[in-house]
Amino acid sequence: MELYHGLGEVEVDAVGTVVTLGNFDGVHRGHQTVLTTVAALARQEGLRSIAMTFDPHPRTVHRAEDPTVMITSTRQRAELIAATGIDGLLIQPYDLGFAAQSAEEFVRRYFVEALRAKIVVVGDDVRFGKDNEGSIETLRRLGETYGFRTETIDEVGRGGRYSSSRIREQITAGDVAEAADQLGRYHALHGTVVHGDARGRDLGFPTANLSDDHEGLVPADGVYAGWATFSGEDQSYPAAISVGTNPTFQGQIRRVEAYVLDKEFGEFDVYDREMTLEFVSRIRGQVAFTGMDDLIVQMHEDIADVREVLHT
Repeated sequence: MELYHGLGEVEVDAVGTVVTLGNFDGVHRGHQTVLTTVAALARQEGLRSIAMTFDPHPRTVHRAEDPTVMITSTRQRAELIAATGIDGLLIQPYDLGFAAQSAEEFVRRYFVEALRAKIVVVGDDVRFGKDNEGSIETLRRLGETYGFRTETIDEVGRGGRYSSSRIREQITAGDVAEAADQLGRYHALHGTVVHGDARGRDLGFPTANLSDDHEGLVPADGVYAGWATFSGEDQSYPAAISVGTNPTFQGQIRRVEAYVLDKEFGEFDVYDREMTLEFVSRIRGQVAFTGMDDLIVQMHEDIADVREVLHT
């Protein structure tokens, strides 16, 4: 997949394109339906498929006091979109200057002149242009003017439309199993393994600590069953993943760390390697224990629960 960071990097040949537009945060099942349809339609019509998205999220620009916390990083989003078969992704920097364009100016400049769109595929509730003045009717009218056709796709979902906002709420509430159903995969965090306080090692449960500059939305505090993957390896390891501040030790810093089942600290040195954590199910919420013995008993129970969930 070709990746374009802004209009100046776009290079589209004369064959023309099928274009779709959206924030695509999480690249959930609804997004996947749209993107795979666009890719298939482009192949059928002998055109190239292009997805256009924004960075940062428009709400973060227009409501800076209440920014949108993204489910996926820009890099994660690009990888997930590439997996749908899309030929090119335009990541458009979003600011107030961009937002000030009229609906027609946006369509002419981006869809027509830059991307040479022959077909534009969107949801029927699409809004674009200054103050969201553009609608599906606007797009159809402009298509007649500039020579592209407009098609709509219904993003249906179990219990209603798939929704990035709902998935975001599920993850922040710790309901990662339901989020996985909406996403079509397990929600994942990605970052570098860094040194922690070594308390887990002292307790007999050495953990790999995720760096603070990780990618992906962190779920609610608690213990989760999941999978850990490390750079340089294709294998995923069953893991008990902890999210929280370690209240038993009066911790203040929120951390994400994973205990890889059945691995001794000495035989499994993963410091400074990249780690991806996939969240399968929440085992329990965060708890402050009165002593080390109670904590160790609970950790053994957590691991037993993780094994049951992951069938290991």
